Amino acid sequence: MPGADIDRLRSWTSVPAPRFVGGNQVELLEGGDTLFARMRQAIDLAAGEVWLATYIFDDDPAARAVAEALQRAAARGVGVHVVVDGFGCITTLGRVRHLFAGSGVQLQVFRPLDRWYAWLQPGQLRRLHQKLCVCDEQVAFVGGINIIDDRHDMNHGWTDAPRLDYAVEVRGPLVASVHATARAMWARAHLWQGWREEVRAIARSLRPAQRAMSMLRELRGATQAPEEPSNAPMRAAFIVRDNLRQRRVIERSYVEAIRHARVRVDIAVPYFYPREGFRRALRHAARRGVRVRLLLQGKVDYRIAALAAQVLYDQLRHAGVRIFEYTPAFLHAKVAVIDDDWATVGSSNIDPLSLLLNLEANVVVRDADFARALAARFEVVFAASVEVTETPVRAGWRGWVQRAAVAWMANVYLRVAGITGRY
Repeated sequence: MPGADIDRLRSWTSVPAPRFVGGNQVELLEGGDTLFARMRQAIDLAAGEVWLATYIFDDDPAARAVAEALQRAAARGVGVHVVVDGFGCITTLGRVRHLFAGSGVQLQVFRPLDRWYAWLQPGQLRRLHQKLCVCDEQVAFVGGINIIDDRHDMNHGWTDAPRLDYAVEVRGPLVASVHATARAMWARAHLWQGWREEVRAIARSLRPAQRAMSMLRELRGATQAPEEPSNAPMRAAFIVRDNLRQRRVIERSYVEAIRHARVRVDIAVPYFYPREGFRRALRHAARRGVRVRLLLQGKVDYRIAALAAQVLYDQLRHAGVRIFEYTPAFLHAKVAVIDDDWATVGSSNIDPLSLLLNLEANVVVRDADFARALAARFEVVFAASVEVTETPVRAGWRGWVQRAAVAWMANVYLRVAGITGRY
């Protein structure tokens, strides 16, 4: 890799700090069928570049249709860059490589696991969980939807009902932040593959220590930017959680909004096991009269994840938090509405993996019309769900043991991942 290319890639690795900007158009999209149709249209219209980052890229018909749009773009000279996660694509990576072979699509794998010793490398529990697509810096897609058919589950096969999931289509000033982040994820994966060349370049430089520190600063990303004052409609922020400087920005965004809630807090996530500070904010909101509702899994995909959420039911319900389980299909949505003008859609669950380990990305929208649209979808899915009226965890000492076991496993997992301290 020539030195000029290394320098260019390093300049791409910075992730912008979150800030609210006005003048955006943010549209809620429900399900992969809707999202993929919009994505394919945007990719087919792209004239300069397409950046796509995803945890899972499958090879089912829905995914192949997206891949074909990316291939068409590359064939007409558009720069197409795709980055997938090494664990998320562990069973499909060979087929995805075959899809893009010889097409001009530049595919990178974030922390690949193609060698047995890769599992022993530090940081392998920290995965790329973002779902981003940007075309020509004009339109961006952000959400929780992987490149896989809504009716196809990697572990459970094909289902009759589609997963419940959401994304947003973004146009306006916020697209620049999504573009910079998608590009940074691709560049970081590429640099990880070419780290030997980077080390050689540092060693050959006149000031190796200074160059090494400069590289680390760039990889850490931008510092916190002040909120931009704006009276323009559709004010929104693109919030990225990484393992460098912006470690808890998504969690803090949630907690701050919950602490200021006056009317309602509606949250939908499949995996829910937040830290005590997050749970305390929910309890306090419910006790001061805010309607707090959680929509969690009713159709379970990972038993341990469901158990982790269930051990918190009694504590939350005792404070007045209402809990619903979505039973028509698998729940994969990561969305929330707080009061009448705060809403978020993204990739982040509310559990240790998303809040402390994975690379995540959410859009937070401060707009009454958008919040109203998402709130309307909440009412539909709450009506199709079952409210929890009895705790599923055993009472007495057996319940205490169950809760302690889940807390112990969460802390062990974080310690193995390199994070210590009480969760």
